[in-house]
Amino acid sequence: MVITEVRIKLMEDNNERLQAFCSVTFDDAFVVRDLKIIEGIKGSFVAMPSRKLTDRCHSCGCKNHLRARFCNQCGSKLDEDRATRDADGRAKLHADIAHPINSACREVIQGAVLKAYHDEKERAKQPGYVCRYDDYDAGDYDETLTAVVGELNRGDGNFRPHGPHANRGTHETKTPYTTREDKRTDSFGAGIL
Repeated sequence: MVITEVRIKLMEDNNERLQAFCSVTFDDAFVVRDLKIIEGIKGSFVAMPSRKLTDRCHSCGCKNHLRARFCNQCGSKLDEDRATRDADGRAKLHADIAHPINSACREVIQGAVLKAYHDEKERAKQPGYVCRYDDYDAGDYDETLTAVVGELNRGDGNFRPHGPHANRGTHETKTPYTTREDKRTDSFGAGIL
């Protein structure tokens, strides 16, 4: 797999550690967005896209971020030590969405991203500079998508075409959504809306 493009969105100098957002394209066919370039103690490093970890309230079952002290739904006090901790004792509050599996891959990605970051900083000094980070247009990938669909449909035995999926699961037969008026109670937060 080859990194074919890196796009950088520089952050304004506001004394924060976040220096830029970036996206990395592999083989002109697969893009990973929202990587972050962060200024660390030993220099800049690349943080992979991540999501906040949540758990459920013991009273009502509502999902809450692990930093929350009270439930967003019912207001119950949450256990402050419910997050798992790493070897250094720091709470794990985020989980990577996409990440390299080994250090060699991480070094390749980080090297390409940091090189592109430094190049972008130099480009930003030029008059008429325009950031390309948000330039993703559906038209950019039409040709690639057509090629991939063509490969899938060529019928040489490498791919097994199949018909449409049947209705499965329970999401088609769920009970209809009830309105707010149907759920009014005298519990925490009642009457706010």
